[in-house]
This record gives sequence, structure tokens and C-alpha cells, in this order.
Amino acid sequence: MAEPAVKIPDAKVALSTASVYPESTATAFEIAARLGYDGVEVMVWTDPVSQDIEALRRLSDYHRIPILAVHAPCLLITQRVWSTDPWTKLQRARAAAEKLDASTVVVHPPFRWQRQYARDFVTGIWRMANETDVRFAVENMYPWRYRDREMLAYAPDWDVTKDDYRHFTIDLSHTATARSDALDMVDRMGDRLGHVHLADGRGSAKDEHLVPGRGTQPCAEVLERLALTGFDGHVVIEVNTRRAMSSAEREADLAEALAFTRLHLASAVKVPRR
Repeated sequence: MAEPAVKIPDAKVALSTASVYPESTATAFEIAARLGYDGVEVMVWTDPVSQDIEALRRLSDYHRIPILAVHAPCLLITQRVWSTDPWTKLQRARAAAEKLDASTVVVHPPFRWQRQYARDFVTGIWRMANETDVRFAVENMYPWRYRDREMLAYAPDWDVTKDDYRHFTIDLSHTATARSDALDMVDRMGDRLGHVHLADGRGSAKDEHLVPGRGTQPCAEVLERLALTGFDGHVVIEVNTRRAMSSAEREADLAEALAFTRLHLASAVKVPRR
């Protein structure tokens, strides 16, 4: 009997522009192209280039690497990026995704102090999803912790599987910080899982975003399950390289993350060799 051959699944592996911070958005495109990523996810933040659709298009064309997703500016540090109104931010993220041919907008659940936004969030996301072919993939978050205290910072909930969304993003650094079961969350998301932020963590109160394989999360098992179930979304490397001592060290971390991801996506899917 012939030995089985490995079949590479269709899921594309992208680099988040956040993974090169404090380097620029432009640097992320350059590194992604050089290392052989399938595309990038643009984190819209304080870097002016990340907010400029035409600048992003030029980077994509120059490096011949597509923009697969746009991460809406919903971090604490981006509260004034693309307006202070959260719905305007999402409308601009959708417009950017449509113009850049990106298939996904990643969005966090609201902060609890954004009361009206939080109250309307679930129905509002459905309304926006019905107006476009772009996926609005709502990302799991985590409770904030200080010593022995826990604060619920997100509403309706940091565990987005408790609410009804058309598409989800799972972030494995966030499952580590929340100390939740990542594989169980993947199962609960089911076929509504449309996007993956791949990183690792050790269960610290901090959102660590380690290179996959350097923490305690089941990164390999999640990738293998995605491959076996025919996952057709994107796997995005979103890691923290701020402690890299040089550009070469940062690039080595991102190359390692890409190799890890492709290995475990491929190792689960085998077909008979003719």
C-alpha cells in the first residue's frame, strides 16, 4: 500500500501587522512577503499608514501580498482612531475591507462603559453583516485581573459564544488569559468560526501573545482540528515581538510561527498517494 501524501488545506496563513510592533505597518508587509505568508491582516491603530486605504493598497501591490482582513480600531489606544463613535469605526472598517478585497473585519465586543454601544451590539453586528459580503468576526476576550480581583471589562460578555453572532474570531492568547478551554471554545463556535488569531500564552493575567508552541495553549491541536473539519477562513499570526533584540530576531520569531502553523495544518490532512 502506498504511503499517504500530505495535502495542504485551503486555509491561508496571514501576518497581523501588530506582530511587528514597534515597527511600522509597512515593515509588516515587507516581512510577510519575504517570509512567504499568504497575506496580512491590517491592525488599524495609531500608525497613519494603517488608517490610509490608498497607502495600504500601494503596499499590497508593491509587495504582491493581499490584505485578507482588517482589524477594526477597538483597542484602548485607538479610541480616537477613525472617529470616537464605535459604529462609525465599524462602518469605516467595512468600507476599507471592501475596497481592499479583504474578506473579514475583526471586531472586539464593547467595553462595559460603552453602554449604548454594548446594548445594541449583537443586533447591530447582524445588521451590518447583512449589508455586505465581508465577514464581521467577533473576537473572544478575557476578564481583566489584578492580584486576586477580576473585572468584567467587556459587554455583553468577554466569552462571545454566549451571544448570537454570524461569525467568530478565536484568539488563543485570549483563551490563555481567560483560562478557558480553547478546544471547547472551537467546538462551541462550530461552523461560525471564521477567523483565527494564532498565538500562545501561559495563563498569565497579561495578554501575552507568545509565538505558538512557547506556552500552554493547544495551538497544534486547534490547527489540526481546523484542517480536519475543512476550515475555510484565515489563520493569522498575531504575536508580540516587542522584546526582540534586533530585526533579525523578530523575523526569526515570525518565521518560526509560520513554520509551526503550516506544519500542523498539513500534518492532520492526509490523502492516499496514487
